[in-house]
Amino acid sequence: MCRSIKTLRPPALPEEATEEEIRAAALQYVRKVSGFRAPAAHNREVFERAVDAVAAATAELLGDLQVRGQATRDAV
Repeated sequence: MCRSIKTLRPPALPEEATEEEIRAAALQYVRKVSGFRAPAAHNREVFERAVDAVAAATAELLGDLQVRGQATRDAV
């Protein structure tokens, strides 16, 4: 498990996760599953695409989650 990835949903964070926090978590995930801290030049593009895809999926997940006791974005 990626222990350096923090929980990005309320109530763990007092506010919505920032794009920067989401990208940092995505980067940690891709580093963990790829086994590379920094990819070689020939793998850089696919590595960055993976980070982008994980960040997008994370943002979508966080945007759609319904947390008990928390008002939804649309209801506010």
